[in-house]
Amino acid sequence: MRRINGWAMAVMCAAGMVAWAQPPPRGDGPAPGAGPRGPRPVDPVADALFPPELVMQNQKALGIQADQQTAIRAEMQKLAARSTDVQWQLSAEQEALVSLLRQDHPAEKEVMAQLDKLMLVENEMKRLHLGALVKLKNLLTPEQQARLRMLQRPPMQPRPGDEPRGRDDRPPPPEPRD
Repeated sequence: MRRINGWAMAVMCAAGMVAWAQPPPRGDGPAPGAGPRGPRPVDPVADALFPPELVMQNQKALGIQADQQTAIRAEMQKLAARSTDVQWQLSAEQEALVSLLRQDHPAEKEVMAQLDKLMLVENEMKRLHLGALVKLKNLLTPEQQARLRMLQRPPMQPRPGDEPRGRDDRPPPPEPRD
């Protein structure tokens, strides 16, 4: 049971970091790649890698071997342990920054120095996450990666105006009025 909890913790940690590292959507309109769950910003880096939970949820379909599973678990456990430490550091640096900003007249130099400290820790978290995703990808065969790319693609959504038509390709008859 402890082994499963460690694996689940690692996956949740990695998934949280994927969401945390995503850039916020820009502009007022729907983002490119918008799907049924709302806008999905295009992120070429994330699109080139595979979320650990996708691998875990599809391990049988992917044909993940025992040695691959062991290596993936080990990487995710290392990530979970290290990211917990970094998360504590991140919280401490954020707390220090907020404390400075809550002053009536914060010293800009101090605020900027604290921001630099915070950004260093944020970058460390991103490096940890990206490194783990690269290691995960390197543990997969080209065939497994191709299957994962197919699983990552959202199903094609019909565009407005592409509604199915009748057998003879005529528009459906109008609805009767009450």
